Amino acid sequence: MKKFYNQVDEFITESLSGFAIAHQDLVNLHYAPIFVSRKKIDSKKVILISGGGSGHEPLHTGYVGQGMLDIACPGHVFTSPTPDQMIAAIEYCQPKNGVLFIVKNYSGDVMNFEMASEMIHCDNATLLINDDAAVINSSYTTGRRGVAGTLIVEKVVGSQAESGGSLKSCLKLGEKVNHQCSSMGVALTSCTVPAAGKPTFDIDDNEIEIGIGIHGEPGRKRENLKNADAIVADMIEAIIEDLKTKSIALNKSSELLLLVNGMGATPLSELYLIFNSATKILQQQSLHISRSLVGNFTTALDMAGASITICVLDEEIKKHWDSPVLTASLRWGI
Repeated sequence: MKKFYNQVDEFITESLSGFAIAHQDLVNLHYAPIFVSRKKIDSKKVILISGGGSGHEPLHTGYVGQGMLDIACPGHVFTSPTPDQMIAAIEYCQPKNGVLFIVKNYSGDVMNFEMASEMIHCDNATLLINDDAAVINSSYTTGRRGVAGTLIVEKVVGSQAESGGSLKSCLKLGEKVNHQCSSMGVALTSCTVPAAGKPTFDIDDNEIEIGIGIHGEPGRKRENLKNADAIVADMIEAIIEDLKTKSIALNKSSELLLLVNGMGATPLSELYLIFNSATKILQQQSLHISRSLVGNFTTALDMAGASITICVLDEEIKKHWDSPVLTASLRWGI
């Protein structure tokens, strides 16, 4: 295993320390238990808290700041945060208008955020993210997984909370965005968890895994490597079929947000090539890309691969997507 680290047990703490120093104008890092907060907390707004296992950076710590999250609670690599992290974060925030937990649908995350929800003494609700079209169940989930669509939810709901939205309205908007998002990922290689020291799974040089999860969970199928246009066509087809199962019909008047997300080790040049392929395919179907985002936003350590997310927009979602945001990893309009 070739990675930059000192001691495996200190990997996440040292990484978070570096992140907090680099972005000290935006965030504070808290220890024992560990969590990342905005530099300044407005306790009068709905407090947004998310988190999950580390290894998906910049999710979630990179999205703490104006227009997005108030708190991120990181666990060890691919390991859920513990309830005491969320409880300590809430005590720090002193929320006066409730807390919304934004939770990706993984069994450990769901269980630990639920425990925290039951132990705190303020109004709270949980928004479950399950945008992955690849599989119904996996080794990490009961039901659909939460993947790159999480970023879109956190941005849109963050704007709603920033503008003074109630807990109920933030939850309702988040549920709508989650419903109107669908994602599909493909892996070219495995990832390596530092504590394991070896790849999570074996895959031949001429193979790809269709529908991979962000922890290296198995996808829909494994097949031989083919050209980018063919891979992207399969991904888009799966996403559109998934949207149809949600009774979301796409037509010429539909406006789409197209997110091409890297898994950690895919060059940006390849991600833009994927975006180009996806654009051509959607245009052939007379579908309009109204908003776009390309880069590494929800990763899987050092996995070579990518995911595509389509979110079907309406005026409310567009307004909150376009609104100002200032975080370490997403910023515009400020």
